[in-house]
Amino acid sequence: MTTSSRRLFGTDGIRGTANKAPMDAATALRLGQAAGRYFNRGTHRHRVVIGKDTRISGYMLEPALTAGFIGAGMDVVLVGPLPTPAIALLTRSLRADLGVMISASHNPYEDNGIKLFGPDGLKLSDAQETAIEALMEGDLTSALVAPARLGRASRMEDAPGRYIEAAKQSFPRGMTLEKLRIVVDCAHGAAYKVAPTVLWELGAEVVPVGVAPDGFNINNGVGSTAPARLAEIVRERRADIGIALDGDADRLVLVDEAGSIIDGDQILALIANFWHAQERLRGGNVVATVMSNMGLERYLRERGLGLLRTSVGDRYVGERMREAGCNLGGEQSGHMIMTDFGTTGDGLIAALQVLAVLVGGGRPASELCRCFRPLPQRLVNVRYAGASPLKHADVQREIAAHEAKLGERGRILIRASGTEPVIRVMAEAEDEALVNDTVETLADAIRSKAKVPA
Repeated sequence: MTTSSRRLFGTDGIRGTANKAPMDAATALRLGQAAGRYFNRGTHRHRVVIGKDTRISGYMLEPALTAGFIGAGMDVVLVGPLPTPAIALLTRSLRADLGVMISASHNPYEDNGIKLFGPDGLKLSDAQETAIEALMEGDLTSALVAPARLGRASRMEDAPGRYIEAAKQSFPRGMTLEKLRIVVDCAHGAAYKVAPTVLWELGAEVVPVGVAPDGFNINNGVGSTAPARLAEIVRERRADIGIALDGDADRLVLVDEAGSIIDGDQILALIANFWHAQERLRGGNVVATVMSNMGLERYLRERGLGLLRTSVGDRYVGERMREAGCNLGGEQSGHMIMTDFGTTGDGLIAALQVLAVLVGGGRPASELCRCFRPLPQRLVNVRYAGASPLKHADVQREIAAHEAKLGERGRILIRASGTEPVIRVMAEAEDEALVNDTVETLADAIRSKAKVPA
């Protein structure tokens, strides 16, 4: 089933404004009941792991979900603020039936979201999410168990330590970060304790940023979507590298010693080349999305490797990786999936793989992390209300005309966001002027048919 057949679930779980449907306590309660019913199979004690980031609304959604799961007969293990990949890891290691992460990732504090993981630590498929949504829309009376079968809730105090050790184990044995000064920006989010701890325990001199969450400041001028301040601090402190995570620490952006930003495509190229040289890269390919730069594709091809593209969303990257037998994939935005170490995007572990190259490379990050020259690429977001303007015939004709004009010199990608009412317009080609003209013209055509929300 496709995402278009669902109303609640988008490309990365359910997301919306906190305390408004679907991100309200009532919906969270029903989700807990429905997901509990869906995964309540067999006679064993059923268990769900629930983690969250640092948003104030997590205190509302967490107990609502907990009540729903307990009512459906599932024991609840609460682990508090931890990165999304830690929840996937704990779901597997605790042999839980389900994992839940309460987070809206890189969004501001006003938003929140709920991501679900199956017992294998993988994000649920479209079909599973559709089935849960159907249960939520029906009569959930049958999901509620008798009093004797109600679940229990408990808090797991050593959960952060488990993830810290798992992250450290991903770093090459015998290698140390002792000679590196690292600025790490945790976005006042889920990794505000664990990320600086991992880097410090591996020997680095750590300069922490974004580690004072107050419920309202997550992603506010910090983190992977706002790396400008990190770049300033890297230059001020003469650090070797800067690491920027987002609110739930499943994505990564780097800043080199000169303060220049290194995106997910360059990180993918660096890790792929490093692993390929060590004969650790499986499948002969790297998986990325349609947003990744053509420069990455050319770089991999020159090394005898392929680039397999998927729809946007790290869940789809993970699915394609499993199909193709690959162990490395990711997104330009910074989600990095490395199945040798986990089942979902992990910004901290991806950073450790880059740091391993930096330690052994003998060159600064500005040289090591610039693997290829990206083709000019521009992305513009057009917000709309009501029906998608992409359905309008005039817009479709304009897109077709520019695709014909661009031909084989580049590509156009226009898609609706899976998490908000936005049309993303992207063009890429060798000629930067042509890219800008294409994006501006198409964005204007879409705006002319879009009802702009108040």
